[in-house]
Amino acid sequence: MDAPRRTRREFMHTVGVVAAYGAARMALGAQGEDVTRPNILWIVSEDNGPFLGCYGDTYATTPNLDRLASDGVLYQHAYANAPVCAPARCTIISGMYPTSLGTQHMRSQYGVPSHVRMFPQYLRNAGYYCTNNSKQDYNRPKPDGVWDESSREATYLDRAEGQPFFAVFNIGISHESSIHKTSEELQHDPEEAPLPPYHPDTPEIRHDWAQYYDKITAMDARVGELLAELDEAGLADDTIVFYYADHGGVLPRSKRFLYDTGIHVPFIVRLPKAFQHLSPDHTGTETSRLVSFVDLAPTILSLAGVPVPDHMQGDAFLGEQAGDAPEYVFSFRGRMDERYDLSHSVHDGRYHYIRNYHPHRIYGQHLRYLWRAPSTRSWELEYTEGRCNEAQSRFWERKPSEELYDTHADPSEVTNLAALPEHRERLDTMRRAEEEWATSTRTTSYLPEGEMVDRSQGMTAHAVVRESSYPFDRIAAMARLASERDVRNLPAFDKATSDPDSAVRYWAAMGWLILGKEAATSQEAIEALLDDSSGDVRVVAAEAVCVSGEPERGLPILTTELRNENGKIGLAAMNALEALGGVADPALGAVREIAVLEGADNYLVRAAETFIERRQT
Repeated sequence: MDAPRRTRREFMHTVGVVAAYGAARMALGAQGEDVTRPNILWIVSEDNGPFLGCYGDTYATTPNLDRLASDGVLYQHAYANAPVCAPARCTIISGMYPTSLGTQHMRSQYGVPSHVRMFPQYLRNAGYYCTNNSKQDYNRPKPDGVWDESSREATYLDRAEGQPFFAVFNIGISHESSIHKTSEELQHDPEEAPLPPYHPDTPEIRHDWAQYYDKITAMDARVGELLAELDEAGLADDTIVFYYADHGGVLPRSKRFLYDTGIHVPFIVRLPKAFQHLSPDHTGTETSRLVSFVDLAPTILSLAGVPVPDHMQGDAFLGEQAGDAPEYVFSFRGRMDERYDLSHSVHDGRYHYIRNYHPHRIYGQHLRYLWRAPSTRSWELEYTEGRCNEAQSRFWERKPSEELYDTHADPSEVTNLAALPEHRERLDTMRRAEEEWATSTRTTSYLPEGEMVDRSQGMTAHAVVRESSYPFDRIAAMARLASERDVRNLPAFDKATSDPDSAVRYWAAMGWLILGKEAATSQEAIEALLDDSSGDVRVVAAEAVCVSGEPERGLPILTTELRNENGKIGLAAMNALEALGGVADPALGAVREIAVLEGADNYLVRAAETFIERRQT
């Protein structure tokens, strides 16, 4: 928390800022300009897609948000750039893609360049009173001076008289944890729950869906309280209200995954009459404009009349600095808690393209937090006992390299169009868009996390990938070849064994691993990387050797890397052991030691505990 209560020094600073702001207003007013600036209220719910009546969901009970939509503008195509909270919030607070900063991995605290400030700092400098109630979770270090107050008591009511405010209220009622404990009393009937086609019909899944909708209704009630408080304060006519969710969720195959269920969010903006000129859309309408979280910081600054810094990568969609609508929005997935899985996605509002850079991993890698939900455990049991159809089974199987969905015809995204000739041109166009985005934003995604940590000593990952000596194009090209799962790329992987950059060698090894036994002709080249200078390369090469049928050579390397002083390399080794299944049983003793090792990486310990537990049941 920034400060639960203001000190006298802080109070006097606020008075000074407000006085300066008032003087500026008077000076501008003398020139005949309209200098009134809006208050801005942000209401943010957690872990929910557009499960609202105003979005056409007939199972939902959301009268307050439905009313807000009727008084405002409903955005049909709003997307989180990450399907999980911390990287999504990093995008929002920074106005930059975490993949550009090196902050894409869940619950990491890697440094960012000093010029990448948090956008409330610009608002405060412009005289706004900024409060946050109260979740932060920015996935990056937070500098001083971001908020006037950030606490559970923070409110715009504490500002100086006449001072404009920017206030955030976070609602955690609909968070994933809300279905971890089964409630016996439900408002929504489980038998009426609209199950998606990828979920099997089990009592646990129906109950979790119904209980989740109950939480959406409770969240809606809290929104109603916040709007009523604004009315009672007499501020509704001076305040622009935003409502959105921090990403999708929350039943399995939504939060953490790049499907629409993970990134498509409800988004409503209400502008009072005095500020409707700041929006191209009229009250009570819907807009199909694409927006994503990277656009939020520029938009708020635009509404407040604050110049948008050049380093921000989004575009304002409201206010005087609003730009043209983008053709695409881009999203990403990095490490989710203890599991590695890299994907990028491109969305045009209808067609959704996903590129899986780790197609050898199944979607449903075991995540301790996700498995707390009865629905997840029920779904896994249905699959292991052979009761799932093709659409329901896919979550538990290896991914395709590319996915393409028509979200209008197939909102649940179960029919992959990527291999169909009639969609070849669209697939090629969206693939190029993904590659151009990754290149133009100088993504750090192609560096495995351990490598990123090692290379960033004394500098930021953002700076690392912008050094003239960093072979971005060569690394990106090898990553793309590896993800194709095409045996014709084997000569390129073999040649890359001698590349001077370890990230190129990493992706060559990844290409072998993704191909599995199809890479048998490259066995000698693979084995040459078992002694590589990079721990991440050694881990991937060791797993590839195990997959090819020589676990006696690969397992000792993986168990050694568990104790690598770089905990993220240890975590990669633990992921490899988990993926190997019964082949990794001889490593159980080494894993037990890691599970109780003092000072070990928290996610490494969590993954080790899971490895042990799943061998005891």
